[in-house]
Amino acid sequence: MFGLSTLMIHSRLLHNKHENGNLISSENLYKGACVKIKNSNKTFQVIGINISKKICWVREWPFACNSKKTFPLEISHITMQIFCSNNSTE
Repeated sequence: MFGLSTLMIHSRLLHNKHENGNLISSENLYKGACVKIKNSNKTFQVIGINISKKICWVREWPFACNSKKTFPLEISHITMQIFCSNNSTE
């Protein structure tokens, strides 16, 4: 079961559409968030953010403990923020 604050954050993100069509801006992106990115159907998790350079570092979600495959990504390439699910079929 999800806590009330988790559901409120998730709901706010789903309804926070910006003029550029993205659901995400650097102001509401946070470390640990799961996101979708342009030109990919996969889910990624944000592991670091550099607001001043408008980039973040992401890894595929769910991730393998022995994998260290992270990469930098311009925040503008994030299309939406979603709830992190442990279901590997997403």
